[in-house]
Amino acid sequence: MASRNQNRPPRSPNSKKEGFGNIPFDKRRKVETQGTGRRQAFSAVNKQDITTTSDVGSIEECGKVDFTKDEVLALLSERAKAGKFDTKAKIEQMTDIIKRLKVCVRWFQQVDETHVQEKDNLKVSLESAEQKYNHKELEAKTKEEELQAIISNLEENVVSLHDKLAKEEFSKQDAIECHRREKESRVAAEKVQASLGEELDKVKEEKLTANQKVASLEDMYKRLQEYNTSLQQYNSKLQTDLETVRAALTRAEKEKSSIVENLSTLRGHSKSLQDQLASSRILQDDAIKQKDSLLSEVTNLRNELQQVRDDRDRQVEQSRKLTEEIGKYQEHVGKSSQELGSLIAKSGSLEETCSLQKKRICMLEQQLAIADEKQKIADASVSLTRTEFEEQKHRLCELQDRLADMEHQLCEGELLRKKLHNTILELKGNIRVFCRVRPLLPDDGGRHEATVIAYPTSTEAQGRSVDLVQSGNKHPFTFDKVFNHDASQEEVFFEISQLVQSALDGYKVCIFAYGQTGSGKTYTMMGRPERPEQKGLIPRSLEQIFQASQALGAQGWKFKMQVSMLEIYNETIRDLLSSNRTTSMELVRADSGTSGKQYTITHDVNGHTHVSDLTIFDVSSIGKISSLLQQAAQSRSVGKTQMNEQSSRSHFVFTMRISGVNESTEQQVQGVLNLIDLAGSERLSKSGATGDRLKETQAINKSLSALSDVIFALAKKEDHVPFRNSKLTYLLQPCLGGDSKTLMFVNISPDPSSAGESLCSLRFAARVNACEIGIPRRQTSQKLLDSRLSYG
Repeated sequence: MASRNQNRPPRSPNSKKEGFGNIPFDKRRKVETQGTGRRQAFSAVNKQDITTTSDVGSIEECGKVDFTKDEVLALLSERAKAGKFDTKAKIEQMTDIIKRLKVCVRWFQQVDETHVQEKDNLKVSLESAEQKYNHKELEAKTKEEELQAIISNLEENVVSLHDKLAKEEFSKQDAIECHRREKESRVAAEKVQASLGEELDKVKEEKLTANQKVASLEDMYKRLQEYNTSLQQYNSKLQTDLETVRAALTRAEKEKSSIVENLSTLRGHSKSLQDQLASSRILQDDAIKQKDSLLSEVTNLRNELQQVRDDRDRQVEQSRKLTEEIGKYQEHVGKSSQELGSLIAKSGSLEETCSLQKKRICMLEQQLAIADEKQKIADASVSLTRTEFEEQKHRLCELQDRLADMEHQLCEGELLRKKLHNTILELKGNIRVFCRVRPLLPDDGGRHEATVIAYPTSTEAQGRSVDLVQSGNKHPFTFDKVFNHDASQEEVFFEISQLVQSALDGYKVCIFAYGQTGSGKTYTMMGRPERPEQKGLIPRSLEQIFQASQALGAQGWKFKMQVSMLEIYNETIRDLLSSNRTTSMELVRADSGTSGKQYTITHDVNGHTHVSDLTIFDVSSIGKISSLLQQAAQSRSVGKTQMNEQSSRSHFVFTMRISGVNESTEQQVQGVLNLIDLAGSERLSKSGATGDRLKETQAINKSLSALSDVIFALAKKEDHVPFRNSKLTYLLQPCLGGDSKTLMFVNISPDPSSAGESLCSLRFAARVNACEIGIPRRQTSQKLLDSRLSYG
């Protein structure tokens, strides 16, 4: 397919290194014939990187340098403006750009540290505000509970007072009823007195007839005198009793007046009692007047004694009757006086009870006033607490807003840091290395032993460093990204999504997983496709490529995608998508020395890798690729060892070739995506392999050892790199020594029994991370060259 350059603005930081991609193929071949000189020029750039530290230090000594977002974007979009074949000028300009990028990265690290510190301070202040608010709220609740308890007690006291007042009202009603009965008795006495008056009138009428019987009444006169004296004594006694009653009444009037002043509710009752007492006084005055009239009549009787002597016998009999009636009257009056005394005693007890109740009411009123004051104070404190709560809530909202802003700035800064970091790595040409630690499994032998993996928490090392402890010694390692055992498949893919996108932009991309047997390489690359949340990098990468290609279709792009899958088993290439199901027989013939289908690896001048007779499928949907992946998984060689129930016994290589054409701009892109799941390294002493498993282990360790030799040679920048020592290294030659964007996943196990193998894997990954393989180039071409390509 003919190559054409791209005529559209860059979509990612990876598409900004296209200074060499704008050279036509005829001239580029001339430049590539001078490969030795070009590699020396890039080595000169790498040597000049050593001096950039001192230059950057001198820039920092001159003063603090600040960058704006526009300046950073301008710095990222800046390209070398030298001539196409002026390599030295380009190297100098790229060195200057690298220096400024390093200064920008250091400035960004300082800004990042300040942002993290401010975030910590905001979190501390937020926690203190929340604690203060909780303390205030707890105090307000306790105060409210105390006031509620006081109010409930006061309400109970008021209820009890109401009950007692009702009882007092009932007792007063009883007293009024007693007074009414006394009044009735007094009315009956008045009636008796009236009947006695009538009888006395009759006696007066009979006195006219008694003049003739005076002689007979002399004895009766004496008796009458005696009776008169007794009546006088009784009258005097009644007068004394009347005086005592009057004094008691005066005292009762005074006490009743005091009761009227203290209890407004008893005024009406006391007035009625006073009226009754006044009526009783009138009755008593009438009785006295009657007694006086009787005395006058007795004197008249003395004068008329001679007249009534004749009727003495009859008068004696009548006097006896009168005496009996008067005795009865005296008894009735005595009872009335006793009832009056009991009423007076009851009135006194009622007055004492009222005074006690008045005192208690005053005390309760004072307590109620105190409770009201406390309630007012509590309401004031509650309002103050509410005001403080609203202020703290407002401040909390402000702190949360500031924290959200800082987190947003931190996220933007992290994206900018990743962008700068990726730009520097692409300028250096290093292989990026990600480390992933799998979680402990139930079958791990050292599950109850101390952990051997630690993650530093400092600002610079967080998310990029891992420490391995072996025999009490700590071995620190730093990579481009470190995923702990809690990292999900989605988080891992998010970090490589931009790298996968580069394949659509025309770059060669290679991602391979390395590690010991059972460290989680196959889970990282393939995962469990039947569970969406556990899909590996290969299914997720293919989904992203198809989604992005469909989105680019609106811009006039059309893509053609071809897929091939193979495995390297015992240094023999097997086609996993071959329609001929005799693969296993071919493997047996290959192991026994007979000739089967032979696959050869070749690399063209453009750095593309080809495997002869390999099955290649054109794919246009994710469903087609999923079925091909399932077919390859069923055909791949797996076996059981003491370290893993289903151990991959071969190196799995997935390749997707992407060709894109934009008919409106006549641009073409050619990208390659290589996703490789390496077989796990293992020791024969631990795996317990015998027979076929032993041959597989030896072949795996041999190919991984050849990969290690290639890495060492690249790290030392030796003239000869032994790519041909293994089918694996020869297949990966464009990824390790060409212009590809390469990423290695080093998978390690946290099992303490595997600490030695994990340490070897981490050391190998550190060497890989230090290798410089060259700046990646974009594979584009264009039939019509015009000025629209000047952006590169």
